[in-house]
Amino acid sequence: MKQASIHLGMKDERFVRRLVAERRISYSKFGTHVRIAVSVLEEYMRASEVPAVPVRRRMRTAA
Repeated sequence: MKQASIHLGMKDERFVRRLVAERRISYSKFGTHVRIAVSVLEEYMRASEVPAVPVRRRMRTAA
């Protein structure tokens, strides 16, 4: 969990635990150990990405 949170750029692993608990990402569980593949984390980041919108400048009108 700690390594997954570091990979996502988080200080705390609580967010990753919530993703697992809500089953928003796939994982493997071996007894009490939870393993998350790097490819799963990268796919989650790609799916969560919001594209930038170009800024349109307004023309000022003379008063």
